[in-house]
Amino acid sequence: MTLQTVSALTFDTGGTVLDWHTGFRTAFENVGNKHGIAKDWRAITNELRRRSLKAMLKLGEHEPPAYTFDGAHRAAVEALVKEHGLSAFTEDDIRAIAYDAPHNFKAWPDFPEALPKLRSRFIVASFTILSYRLIIDTAKRNGLSWDAVFSCEGIGKYKILPESYLTVAEYLQLDPGQVCMVACHNFDLDAAKAVGFKTAFVRRPDEWGHETPPDPDPNPHHDIIVDSFPELVEALTGNA
Repeated sequence: MTLQTVSALTFDTGGTVLDWHTGFRTAFENVGNKHGIAKDWRAITNELRRRSLKAMLKLGEHEPPAYTFDGAHRAAVEALVKEHGLSAFTEDDIRAIAYDAPHNFKAWPDFPEALPKLRSRFIVASFTILSYRLIIDTAKRNGLSWDAVFSCEGIGKYKILPESYLTVAEYLQLDPGQVCMVACHNFDLDAAKAVGFKTAFVRRPDEWGHETPPDPDPNPHHDIIVDSFPELVEALTGNA
């Protein structure tokens, strides 16, 4: 990567920065324990993720979005509660899983210390399909100081639509080639690269808990491929 051309780093946040699996799984377990219900909460958690993510990608392609990721989480939880016979779950239980849990997701342990080091050299922004409020809440929860937050909620075009990436570059007053997208997902990075972004793949092998992530192996065309955020700091700044 030609570092001289990069002025900003845009971070995928759900999965790359935040540990959604542990957060959702723990919420399911807590509610299940309250009602004396035992299920494969790990598998149910990952099904929640699959369904909610599917509901968000390319949202806004043909008409204005009618919901945010919070709404997708809620719809997925309600469907799973019904399908798994969890009629004992109350409205408060559903909210605890679908809203309270994700708004309190913990960041991966190696990220908070890396963020200020990267901010000392680059504009560092969250660029996410998560809602604005979710990013605000998790930033406060984890002590994260983003330079900016770009939610597709405000853009009206969700990843992996090219308009979402190009709009962020426009907001930053930069050419796409001056922005590096950072993520643990090839689908996000490939879409960013297609419009001219630089790309950095950071492996998050535990993102899906006991399951192997859908795309654990980075595409070789990414500009940077690392196993951790300290390695990303070193690759971008020369300092661990």
